[in-house]
Amino acid sequence: MTSSGLLIFVAALFCFLSVYSRPTGMHLRNMDSFIRAVQQVEDSNPGLSPLALVRALRRTAGHDDVMTIHFLGASYNLTDADVLETAILNASSFSFFDKATHHIVTDHGEERGVVLAPDGTTVALAPLLLGIESGLKAKIEGTPAAGLFPLTLGRTLGLSFLSLQDFPSSLRLGPNGCWDSVDQPKVFKLSRPATLATDAVINGGMDGAILGMHLSKLNGSEQPQALSEILKGYYSFTLQEGQGLDAVTNHVSPRRREISRSILEPLDLHSQVMETLTLVWKLEKTEWIAMDTGVGKAVKDGLQAFVHKYWDCPQIIPRCQWGAKAYQSTPIPLSLPVEFLYIHHTYEPSSPCLSFPKCSRDMRAMQRFHQEDRGWNDIGYNFVVGSDGYVYEGRGWSQLGRHTRGHNDIGYGVSIIGNYTATLPSRHAMDLLHHRLIRCAVDGGGLTANFTIHGHRQVVNYTSCPGDAFFSEIRSWEHFRE
Repeated sequence: MTSSGLLIFVAALFCFLSVYSRPTGMHLRNMDSFIRAVQQVEDSNPGLSPLALVRALRRTAGHDDVMTIHFLGASYNLTDADVLETAILNASSFSFFDKATHHIVTDHGEERGVVLAPDGTTVALAPLLLGIESGLKAKIEGTPAAGLFPLTLGRTLGLSFLSLQDFPSSLRLGPNGCWDSVDQPKVFKLSRPATLATDAVINGGMDGAILGMHLSKLNGSEQPQALSEILKGYYSFTLQEGQGLDAVTNHVSPRRREISRSILEPLDLHSQVMETLTLVWKLEKTEWIAMDTGVGKAVKDGLQAFVHKYWDCPQIIPRCQWGAKAYQSTPIPLSLPVEFLYIHHTYEPSSPCLSFPKCSRDMRAMQRFHQEDRGWNDIGYNFVVGSDGYVYEGRGWSQLGRHTRGHNDIGYGVSIIGNYTATLPSRHAMDLLHHRLIRCAVDGGGLTANFTIHGHRQVVNYTSCPGDAFFSEIRSWEHFRE
């Protein structure tokens, strides 16, 4: 990078810093804002390569830990990097990455260094950018992506498994949380004390692994896009009406769980995590990692929890994220496991929802109708499936719903948003229900292994729910009973 180019880069980044670091929190913590800031830097310096940019940002953040240097090299080898860092640190009391990507959890449960993605999920930027850097470096050098798994997921997972090996498996990873506002996100609070591998860190790790692997495998003459375009293609996209994710062939964030599984599962994760921990022990002189027989069991148990929570189960958007009102009385617990799954369509809203904002509006409209017009305590369904790639939490796994008259206490009620009298839901939405949510329920102890699927109409004679077309489809599903 030339000296003049570097000055332009610093000036553009300073403009962003001066806004981002305001104590009033005027800058929104969402992916779109981060992408705009990156694009501003790129527009100010057209000659800046995406690899140079992610390396410069890593240098600015002080993220040159020994493992990153081991795989990616030291970012301070950049030309004039010291000038770049000094200029930025002098420009603001907090560097760019202190706010944007430096990941911490405060004593009050606020998770920083994370952003709200357009799909409604929360992503830690540090593992995302490390994965992208690994992929870009591999593309340029014509080598495999060095350290892709250890840098994005391996180190975090391994250390979390060891530090919490005496905890129940359900508490070894996560948690998720909620933003103070999805329209003006500034503060992200976790739902319980954090592990090293919060949901946002794992989301960022999966995204980093996906994008890093994709970039490393670009055809020989194909050049990587600018960093802002890489991020836009993955996070900022529009689904087509009537097709949803069925028509999407490229990598997009709602498919992170299935794509990351296809990439990482063949690698023998147990061996990968064990090798990563051995490297951590060697490089970081972490004496408490005693590589004895107990480590292998801790990793095995931890990976079982990881696979169940992040690969077998679908991403479930929590109530606080879609803007649910409070339950209007005292929730009644379900006696688990239940033996039935009752399938519905919403009828109204009649159109599939294809984005987080639209699905959230539909959820709020249904809850308002159920509470205000029908006089129920809450939205009736336990879960609702959107066509945006996500499941939305209604009354959840453990609370009695109001979805199937006379049968609420013996089964879950799950609905897909839309009217499916004449047409089917998208294949992806049906798979979320049929293969992902059901498996999650059985493996998690909410649904018996020999459960029965019924359409709403089978047990309540005044309804055609879940629609003729959809009912015809579910009659072919395993566990369906006439």
